[in-house]
Amino acid sequence: MILSDADILRRLEQGDLVVEPLDDPDIQIQPASVDLRLGHEFLEFQHANIPCIHPNSEDEVSDYVEETVIEEGGEFILHPGDFVLGTTHERVAIPDDLIAHVEGRSSLGRLAIVVHATAGLCDPGYEGQITLELSNLGTAPVALTPGMRISQLTFTELKTPADRPYGAERGSKYQGQSGPQASKIQGDREFGGDQ
Repeated sequence: MILSDADILRRLEQGDLVVEPLDDPDIQIQPASVDLRLGHEFLEFQHANIPCIHPNSEDEVSDYVEETVIEEGGEFILHPGDFVLGTTHERVAIPDDLIAHVEGRSSLGRLAIVVHATAGLCDPGYEGQITLELSNLGTAPVALTPGMRISQLTFTELKTPADRPYGAERGSKYQGQSGPQASKIQGDREFGGDQ
């Protein structure tokens, strides 16, 4: 079951679902979603003079991105074909009986802006800011302003709560993240990690 605005408000009031700061609930809470705003931090992918990135190499991944912080009132220009990691302004905490889906806003989609490539899911138990995988699929640059509503979060109720939710007990690598996070795929078992 997908949560309605009334369900979302009830869960927020109970405190088991957290979206904070939720500065303007009248605007941010939609009929079946919560609009999330764009944060100030971005990780930009550099045009590298290397033949490829090896996902199991933390150094190659971290050398490939550079952090950019946009000051209050500034804007980030997302050029056609660019891919950057951004972050939500809000921090979320998803209870063990819900799963959250990160979706783009249709108004930005009509400007060819997408907010996730593949990571459109927040597992039960996840806590932290959400990293956005921002792309411009259009032909013109688009100005993104920190604080603008960039994405929406919908919530689906699980039939039963997760037995092993995302979090510290699982060693979940993105738990508690603040700001955009580059890939930590080198922590996966197939690359010698413990995930």
